[in-house]
Amino acid sequence: MAGILAWFWNERFWLPHNVTWADLKNTEEATFPQAEDLYLAFPVAFCIFMVRLIFERFIAKPCAIALNIQASGPQIAQPNAILEKVFTAITKHPDEKRLEGLSKQLDWDVRSIQRWFRQRRNQEKPSTLTRFCESMWRFSFYLYVFSYGVRFLKQTPWLWNTRHCWYNYPYQPLTADLHYYYILELSFYWSLMVSQFTDIKRKDFGIMFLHHLATIFLITFSYVNNMARVGTLVLCLHDSADALLEAAKMANYAKFQKMCDLLFVMFAMVFITTRLGIFPLWVLNTTLFESWEIVGPYPSWWVFNLLLLLLQGLNCFWSYMIVKIACKAVSKGKAGKWNPLHVSKDDRSDIESSSEDEDSEPPGKKPHTSTTTNGTSGTNGYLLTGPCSMDD
Repeated sequence: MAGILAWFWNERFWLPHNVTWADLKNTEEATFPQAEDLYLAFPVAFCIFMVRLIFERFIAKPCAIALNIQASGPQIAQPNAILEKVFTAITKHPDEKRLEGLSKQLDWDVRSIQRWFRQRRNQEKPSTLTRFCESMWRFSFYLYVFSYGVRFLKQTPWLWNTRHCWYNYPYQPLTADLHYYYILELSFYWSLMVSQFTDIKRKDFGIMFLHHLATIFLITFSYVNNMARVGTLVLCLHDSADALLEAAKMANYAKFQKMCDLLFVMFAMVFITTRLGIFPLWVLNTTLFESWEIVGPYPSWWVFNLLLLLLQGLNCFWSYMIVKIACKAVSKGKAGKWNPLHVSKDDRSDIESSSEDEDSEPPGKKPHTSTTTNGTSGTNGYLLTGPCSMDD
């Protein structure tokens, strides 16, 4: 174990040339980041999780009830032993061939069977009130941590001149504010890593898991080798749009559609501007080029920049998703009012469309079919839906 630890903490990997761990030991004159400081993140993450439970129970839920958000879940699928067996043992998304077989077996039309499976899938999903409480918690935390980051950074020289991130590196003292900011962010992402398995399951679960993992690695990496100054820029920049997204989702759950539309547009503008514009031109420029000029590359420098490039790849993916949703909303808006969160099949939605369930005949009777435009029931090819949230 001693040999493994000596290999892992090799100074020639973590630190620039001619710098040793002994040079970064705490003294009476200066305090530097120490790897063991990061153990504090685990109890803090547990505390954050407990604060979340209290917040959702005693603050978010009363707010949701005051906004007339119902606690009832989706419509319950009627009991059917055959369909239940297929759902639990074979597939939750039957293909066309299986649908036709079930239709003949039950003497139901295919549309009614599709509706049953959709209701059965939605039945396992949480209520709108649960979604609202989760979004309100995230909105509150993101707003707080972003406000703290802005207040902290505006007093630092490296916000105004990124070359200060590398002057006298790595002998840059650790301040109490910077230490608090880092531990708070790291603890929150550790809490997300755990709660992601109990929260609302979304289609981008794998991408979000990779994002949380990359973020934890970045925070840990930049703290251990004292790249914390540029790390604070990365954290604050990526927190800037998150509160707007959660606010848009809360407005959507509360059915404040005009506010939802406005917040979504603001979120999209801030997200794309900061993550496709400011982040590569400002942060990646200093980590790749200014640091090369002032400090020079070394092994952990390469790893840190590779992690930042991975994060930028994820930023590009989510920007693509946002643009895709906006394009869908514009095209669907030809049949009605434009609504960025009101699309028929949102690729990042956490709830399936249920509009077909509300206006269709009961199962067991094949309905009369009428001629419609583009094969859609009287909507010019636009399948009207209830609110679909863009959850991350």
